[in-house]
Amino acid sequence: MRQGNIPELSKLFADNVELSVPGDESIYSRLQTEQILNKFFNQNKPKTIKLLHKVNSNPNYGFCVLLLTTTNGVYRIAVTLKANAGTLAIIEFRIETEKVK
Repeated sequence: MRQGNIPELSKLFADNVELSVPGDESIYSRLQTEQILNKFFNQNKPKTIKLLHKVNSNPNYGFCVLLLTTTNGVYRIAVTLKANAGTLAIIEFRIETEKVK
């Protein structure tokens, strides 16, 4: 994700992903999710990414929060993963504008 390589990230998507990007929120297919995230990352080139929080105590679920700095601003990304056929797949991907403190 640091390089905005969404095709590589999309290999981890479940068949349907609950996706939220600024101005758009819905459940999308793997391909639709990839297209929407490609558009977001083309418009917001990643500069840095920092892991803020990670939960992996349950083998069937995972969750992490990342802080993404881009050419156009700072965003908080929340990712939820669920076990599917023995591997974790991304079921939710949320990008929100980081609130200034």
